[in-house]
Amino acid sequence: MDKMKLHRMEYFGYHGVFEEERKLGQRFYIDLELDLDLQEAGSTDDLNKTINYAEIHAQVKDIVENQSFQLIEALGENIASSLLATYTNVNALIVKVTKPHPPFDIHFGGVTIELHRTRKVG
Repeated sequence: MDKMKLHRMEYFGYHGVFEEERKLGQRFYIDLELDLDLQEAGSTDDLNKTINYAEIHAQVKDIVENQSFQLIEALGENIASSLLATYTNVNALIVKVTKPHPPFDIHFGGVTIELHRTRKVG
């Protein structure tokens, strides 16, 4: 299966367990890996035979910046289910959500969750 990957899309959102996180907001990074057939798009050079990644970016931006979740797992799940519902030619996907600056008194490069979802048949 072919793949389309969108790397390190950056958004500002209001997600977190702590009230201050949901009030002040912070940066989040989203990575996507979409499994779909890209052969026809490649052979015809026709945008209508693939997925417009600018539209995916806008859809993810809307979720990250206009909704609020306590857990980045819930944020990732909402992104995954929304993309699978919108793009029926996506067979499976991986969503990574990175919170680069969790509110803890420790120094590290952030925390990332990775969700693997497959279109349910039937």
